[in-house]
Amino acid sequence: MKHRTLRMQLNTFFSGPQAWFFLADERGYLRDEGLAIEFTVGDTAANTIPKMAAHAGPGGFDVGYGDINALIEHAAAGKPNAPLAVFASYNASPYTIAVPLKSTGSGTVYGPMQLAGKRLVAHPNDAALNLFAEFCAKTGLDPATVSIDISSAPHSELVLAMLAGQWDGLFGFVNTVLAASLDAGLAAPREHLRFIEYHDHLPELYGMALMVNRTLVVREPHTVQALLRALNRGLVDTVADPQAAINALAAYSNKVPGKPAMNIASNLRRLQGTLELEMGRPEGAVLGIGDLDDARFAAGIALIVDTKKYPHRPQPADLFSRAFLPPLSERVQTLAQP
Repeated sequence: MKHRTLRMQLNTFFSGPQAWFFLADERGYLRDEGLAIEFTVGDTAANTIPKMAAHAGPGGFDVGYGDINALIEHAAAGKPNAPLAVFASYNASPYTIAVPLKSTGSGTVYGPMQLAGKRLVAHPNDAALNLFAEFCAKTGLDPATVSIDISSAPHSELVLAMLAGQWDGLFGFVNTVLAASLDAGLAAPREHLRFIEYHDHLPELYGMALMVNRTLVVREPHTVQALLRALNRGLVDTVADPQAAINALAAYSNKVPGKPAMNIASNLRRLQGTLELEMGRPEGAVLGIGDLDDARFAAGIALIVDTKKYPHRPQPADLFSRAFLPPLSERVQTLAQP
């Protein structure tokens, strides 16, 4: 049987929070729908959107996994070929500024206002960095008082350099920084780090979402629906058995020529942390993973547009469609934390 092969742009290198895609592949759920996926590693969640937009025609990316807030910015700036989000996987934003738990020479940082006068570091086009203006707008922090360096070094190196005093804080995703800290040899990262989490200060923001090329939506809506059925089955199984999902991810990753063997423990921790934190908002018990609240999403759009003074104000329906979601009874509702 010939399968429809879809090209998928991932948010980063192969990592634990993506494991449900690979479990769906390993268990044949994609094959059951007549599909196959060609995975392409990415560099940041924010960069998924311009990469999809730049390759929106034949031979480009059919599917992407990226930051829904970067999608808002793309559309609000009036840029062409914005993909359509069809499965909102994170109902809590993952963004954070990690700071040393213990006092450094520049003083202990307990919250946003103590970041004034500090020097922070971020990866290029980091999603948390991209939303720092919104963070400042909501918390009252003056961004002009904060110095920011850009580095492409691995988070594992940046964490240790920060703890050694080179920087006062590090932008990133909570579970990415935690996993990188484990990779750096910190057995108990939370004994060294404090996380100033965006979702505590910007509750309107969502996070990662599965997105599709709008040409696929128009020409092959059945393919989009089949894709979500298959990947949703992978997510359901991942919640039930995270270790099996990580094993599927590692088996795929380890086949890539020249790539070092995957750190199973670190990626399992990233996956479990993502299930607990980024997928754990109470609305998941009502909406299920995959859907989002239109009013909350509209508030996030307004925050971004008003903060950055974009010329366009897209509506939730312009950027997200729930038309292809599996029924609520088939989606995950069990991760919601009180």
